[in-house]
Amino acid sequence: MQDGTEAGRDGRLTLRAGHAELELSPAGGCITAFRWQRDGGPVDWMRPAPAGADVAPTDTACFPLVPYSNRIREGRFAFEGETYQLALNFPPERHAIHGHGWQGRWQIAEQTAATATLTYDHPNAGSGDAWPAAYRAEQRFELSETDLLIEIAVTNTSERAMPVSLGLHPYFPRTPACRLSAAVGQMWESDAEVMPTRRVSPPADQDPSRGVEPARTALDACFTDFAGRAVIEWPERRARLTLQADAVLSFLVVFTPPGEDFFCVEPVSAMTDAVNLAAQGRRDTGLRTLAPGERLAAKALYTPHLEQA
Repeated sequence: MQDGTEAGRDGRLTLRAGHAELELSPAGGCITAFRWQRDGGPVDWMRPAPAGADVAPTDTACFPLVPYSNRIREGRFAFEGETYQLALNFPPERHAIHGHGWQGRWQIAEQTAATATLTYDHPNAGSGDAWPAAYRAEQRFELSETDLLIEIAVTNTSERAMPVSLGLHPYFPRTPACRLSAAVGQMWESDAEVMPTRRVSPPADQDPSRGVEPARTALDACFTDFAGRAVIEWPERRARLTLQADAVLSFLVVFTPPGEDFFCVEPVSAMTDAVNLAAQGRRDTGLRTLAPGERLAAKALYTPHLEQA
């Protein structure tokens, strides 16, 4: 390994910067831990993954969303006159979900003690999980003693256009008093399969702009007009985490499943089923079209803060 970067027996990489640690897994391009080592023990800023080489991406700390985020209805869509059928990749879910990258194998392109770049190449359409074009996805992680910067990108590597959206799917520890605040606009109501039905103003108790408590609020919603800043507070830990996201990531998905010890705050560039809704004429989906050789990239900065005892 270069410059002190470590690789564990399960294939994970550990980056370090002072008291900060970041664990990465090439399986799914996932973060398996983001923590600070303190005198009183580790402080996990994202939910840590269990040990082992065969951990499901949904049990990790964070996974990438490329080349689309959230769900595509029944895995089927039309683009530039052709119809595509994606693999239904999360049984018994009957919709395609979260793209390809989270279930693929990523390559380690670059690494130092505190940085790493992972890449994932998806082949041309017709290779079993059809997509209109081949593409390369990249994630660059830059760890410091004060924050974690993640850049995620998709480049169209084919000779034809392709639709694209991207984002991150982090899991955070849920405590009884934790609180999320984020400036958002409206929300998409959804049906029992979490597919969007109509755009509405969020109810007061489900509005991150007013603050929501994940332990007391059941949410699985996509919010529009995300202003790029969210704050998670854990009063019991005297801790908070601030997210600052690029303008490309203008939607925020909040998932607070009842009875779990985690919740998700996902900055994404498009709404659920954006490719189908855009084809129906909606102009507010966030979906983009990448020309051959074109690249879409976004950055998210996670800054922890821990009060002194």
